[in-house]
Amino acid sequence: MSIEPSARVLVVGPAWVGDMVMAQSLFKTLKHQTPSVSIDVLAPLWCKPLLDRMPEVDQALESPFKHQQFRLKARFQLGRSLQRRYQQAFVLPNSFKSALVPFFARISKRTGWVGEMRYGLLNDARPLNKRQWPKMVERFVALAYPKDIAALPHPILLPVLHTSEVEKQKVAAEFKVDNDKSILILCPGAEFGPSKQWPADYYAKVANEVLQAGWQVWILGSSKDAAIADTIQHQTAFRCCNFAGKTTLTQAIDLMSFAKTVITNDSGLMHIAAALDKSVIALYGSSSSEFTPPLTTKASLLSANVPCRPCFERECPLEEKENMQCMHQIAPQRVLEKLLYD
Repeated sequence: MSIEPSARVLVVGPAWVGDMVMAQSLFKTLKHQTPSVSIDVLAPLWCKPLLDRMPEVDQALESPFKHQQFRLKARFQLGRSLQRRYQQAFVLPNSFKSALVPFFARISKRTGWVGEMRYGLLNDARPLNKRQWPKMVERFVALAYPKDIAALPHPILLPVLHTSEVEKQKVAAEFKVDNDKSILILCPGAEFGPSKQWPADYYAKVANEVLQAGWQVWILGSSKDAAIADTIQHQTAFRCCNFAGKTTLTQAIDLMSFAKTVITNDSGLMHIAAALDKSVIALYGSSSSEFTPPLTTKASLLSANVPCRPCFERECPLEEKENMQCMHQIAPQRVLEKLLYD
């Protein structure tokens, strides 16, 4: 796709941490195609720490709209405020409302997948062939190319979040940590729902083995993950450093940069770990590594061979006996074999 060298483009970004990390592959592709292009990203305020670590992004624009909010008048006003600033827009979410701001901004070329019947709002609307583009990152990157492209250039440019030694030392001082031992980071939460969460006692079994081997173990997550993090702490005799719910996203990124290995559910932190070039052991339950794998060559992907997965449900719909077997059948020993013996 040809973009004028002096062009400014607006990307309407996704609202999930992992999706925003994967969107960096699109930003990198646009910069590779046209190094002088200016890229602004319209996204929720919480995305700014991620976008600040992506050198391809010139400006993060705050989207004031919460999940499922329509607010037509506010979208119209925001769009009008952006008029005559951009030559092209890329709309990554598939919702109807996400295409409104570029339309109201009268951006001359508005590119995205058809999604919720967005003909008119998008004048470069593309029918999505899911077999052609099975991975989410492929669907993002494909928008940078003509709609009739048969295959993407290989390899796809992978996300890389930048950290600095100054930032790392600052967060180390704030949380009073050191890196004199190998550090394992556990990410036991998943914003999507409990069907993506490996059991807390499994995490604790792995942590106890690793602590016995002389590693440090840190736990990262949001305030929503405090309960599962506390369970892990109780079952490891409080020997872990529990940062769940105690960090900003910026601090979590910098703390994760110290890790040797990260064990994680399919979550936003999984994608951050991959973009920090960490060794990742990723646990898949209701979701699929075929759709949202960690974008790194250092990943081990573990799942259970049960007939109902992937179901993509937030909570397991099965009765108690079969409930969450997709996660329960990933034994801690499988993770330890990857961690300690590979």
